[in-house]
Amino acid sequence: MVARQLGYQPNRAGVRLRTGKTNVIALVLSIDEEIMGFSSQMVFGISEVLSGTPYHIVVTPHSHSKDPMLPVRYILETGSADGVIISRIEPDDPRVRLLSERGMPFATHGRTDAGLVHPFHDFDNEAFAHQAVERLVKRGRRRIALLQPPSKLTYYAHIRIGFQTGLHDYGAEEVPLRINTDAPLADIRDVVEVMMRSANAPDGIVCSAGSAAIAVNAGIEAAGKALGRDLDMVSKQSVPILNWIRPEIITAQEDVRQAGREMAKAVIARIDGVEPELLQSISQPIWPEGDR
Repeated sequence: MVARQLGYQPNRAGVRLRTGKTNVIALVLSIDEEIMGFSSQMVFGISEVLSGTPYHIVVTPHSHSKDPMLPVRYILETGSADGVIISRIEPDDPRVRLLSERGMPFATHGRTDAGLVHPFHDFDNEAFAHQAVERLVKRGRRRIALLQPPSKLTYYAHIRIGFQTGLHDYGAEEVPLRINTDAPLADIRDVVEVMMRSANAPDGIVCSAGSAAIAVNAGIEAAGKALGRDLDMVSKQSVPILNWIRPEIITAQEDVRQAGREMAKAVIARIDGVEPELLQSISQPIWPEGDR
């Protein structure tokens, strides 16, 4: 009671000496071009869960152009965290293998596909892409381009499967878009402008990242085309901003704050010894009330 009245906070270095614990959850977070609040929403969600525990979040930044193993090795070698959260997951992710081998509790934003059982939270990108094609076809669109993630990430396959299944189910065809969401926004804008000026221009676009949708729209308008008139676009987003920019964009919400909460709970549960197969969850795309 006296400690609370005095505002006492345990010294983290002292706690580590006494217990071997750091009370730190490390979030390894991409610092690359991102303007749609994805990262901040994830941090908010994690912080909401940790606020009622002894744990604190420490953000470990990295660039996707650098070796993704570096921040994970640093955390393991320095013993600077009790648990780790990582994103940009690959099908056979070496970070997941290393963390598993070292017995470090962790959770991933995304799934692997190599027989590795571990805690994760993921967004159902397959459902999103399939439902996006359905919405475009309902608006009379039949020639659809996909701005997809880089092929090295697991959710590339999920997006592709949903998209191709949607094309087959609803009688549409793909117009190739030869760039991915990791490209600089200016490059995405330029490639989309060239595509929209061509004789093979699509009448629908599915965008797998909210930030990239802004660049796609800029390319469309640079080509003298307009959403809702010449074509329609569907994009996911983590915060409801796209419709402020262009109300014509058809949007699905990816609740990244909820993802942060789920991963924080999973890491803490894993620290407490809960089996990893019990700490896996997938969220569904949330469409506007009138577009479900």
